[in-house]
Amino acid sequence: MDNTEKIPQAQIPSRRKFVWSVGLLSLFAAISATVKYPFLSKKKAVSGKAAKGRTITMLTQDGRLVQIDEALITANSKKVTDHELQTWIKK
Repeated sequence: MDNTEKIPQAQIPSRRKFVWSVGLLSLFAAISATVKYPFLSKKKAVSGKAAKGRTITMLTQDGRLVQIDEALITANSKKVTDHELQTWIKK
């Protein structure tokens, strides 16, 4: 006597179809993750030129907030120490 269950032949094509659909879906997901579509990324400003109207809010020495054009800011790689920060603001 055979105790193993036999799979009806009617279920095999539906299982194969399910496996193929899961395989195609995962293949599509892998391809879309590796390829960057231009319509999914945000548009960036042209390097070297700031977009018109972009301003940065900064704190002055006397404690006022001012807005400065982004094009006027230069990068400074020196980090400020805690002591310099505490003595920087004029009271």
